[in-house]
Amino acid sequence: MKKFLVLGVLFVLPLVAYLFFASGVHNFAKLPVLNESIENLKNFEPLAKKEVSFSDKITVLGFLGKDIHNKQGNAFNLNQKIYKKNYGFRDFQFVMVLPYGSENAAKKLLDELDNITDVSEWNFVFGTPESIKALFKSLKTPHQLDDNLATQYVYIVDKNGGLRGRDGNLKENESKVYGYDASSVADLSNVMSDDVKVILAEYRLALKKYKADRKKK
Repeated sequence: MKKFLVLGVLFVLPLVAYLFFASGVHNFAKLPVLNESIENLKNFEPLAKKEVSFSDKITVLGFLGKDIHNKQGNAFNLNQKIYKKNYGFRDFQFVMVLPYGSENAAKKLLDELDNITDVSEWNFVFGTPESIKALFKSLKTPHQLDDNLATQYVYIVDKNGGLRGRDGNLKENESKVYGYDASSVADLSNVMSDDVKVILAEYRLALKKYKADRKKK
């Protein structure tokens, strides 16, 4: 009896494992590039005295606008559901775009976030309305900025300055995902969290391969 039980386990476990990984195929695929090049941040001034750019960073990009209080809940959602789980990855950062004149409100929000977690990779950058509109337009998404130069959506930008998301080809009836609704905990937890894991895994694998290739030389 035990022999047949052992054989049954040996047969069933590989099948269960296959079904598990097959059902979660998105977790092991590369996150598609929807736009290969967006504008850089050269026309923006950071809140902190450090250089902020997309180069060599996996970035969560957001537009909080001039009425930052209206988007404060979104910032806390992002902090809890995305940032706190991933900020330990050294090449991961948040960049929030605001117009000049919002510096004090941004400092207050940063202080509030600092009471919850390490905010070293939360970056606020400031620019003119024209520079904000130009950066947003370069994303080439179907979304729009509101009158306050804000949107509830946030975006994943890769180390090459490309917009990442879902191209609608992975699953049947899946639509394109250009950005993630930061006002929706469900969207952050069920969609964005998964996609961030995918792109982080992609770069970790690339780094391991690079190190392995270096050792062979």
